[in-house]
Amino acid sequence: MILHFTKMHGAGNDFVVIDLVSQRARLRSRDIRKLADRHFGVGCDQVLVVEPPENPDVDFRYRIYNADGSEVSQCGNGARCFARFVRERRLTSKRVLRVETSAGELELRMIDKQQVEVAMGVPHLAPAEVPIEADSQQALYPLVIDDQTLDVGAVSMGNPHAILRVDDVDTAPVATLGPRIEAHSSFPERANAGFMQVVADNHIRLRVFERGVGETLACGSGACAAVVHGIRQGWLSDTVTVELPGGKLSIRWPGDGEQVLMTGPTAVVYEGSIKI
Repeated sequence: MILHFTKMHGAGNDFVVIDLVSQRARLRSRDIRKLADRHFGVGCDQVLVVEPPENPDVDFRYRIYNADGSEVSQCGNGARCFARFVRERRLTSKRVLRVETSAGELELRMIDKQQVEVAMGVPHLAPAEVPIEADSQQALYPLVIDDQTLDVGAVSMGNPHAILRVDDVDTAPVATLGPRIEAHSSFPERANAGFMQVVADNHIRLRVFERGVGETLACGSGACAAVVHGIRQGWLSDTVTVELPGGKLSIRWPGDGEQVLMTGPTAVVYEGSIKI
């Protein structure tokens, strides 16, 4: 089977985007792993799939697969690329899109050809909703790893995030500590591990070790989760520039019960086809 795809990225977080509206295919976990392989496939952090909606009140169904073949519920950088993709492929002419995901509906708004705003939904903080093993909701949760105890925030943006404040993201042990946090027994569905440096109340630096992927150049949902945690801790204002290794995102959160709004860039790298 020949599968046509588009390679895209949002602030360096890269994707293989596949239109399953105008072409038909059945993607298995091994197919996802082949597409994502940077040596034997196309190479990406996630594979994004555009499908017809199951709900007639929305425009598309949006599915996300990590490089290891696992399906996940949320990817903010991918959502922005998704919005640009469906317009440039002429699957829609709308500038405001509603798409369904396994985590619920998202609203995507095209600001210009490259910039997209995503309404990422209301963050979930209750332990059962993150999920994290805890008797009650806490501002910080202690994680014991070897001989140290780390105090992390826990936020779900449709996927679980653990946020650790560090003095300097450049020297943070992301490669070694990230996988330990991801697989910690406190997170029954694993977690994305965010390492956050507060530069000012409207500016943070962030590195994210994503579950099923490893460290990526940007993580949109991770940026949202870090800002939510920082605001709740009193460290940040309601609008924050998040500086990631691959670029910058703007995150705005008015507070409890409100949606998180993320604005950032998209880029098309190339189009191609692959036999799977």
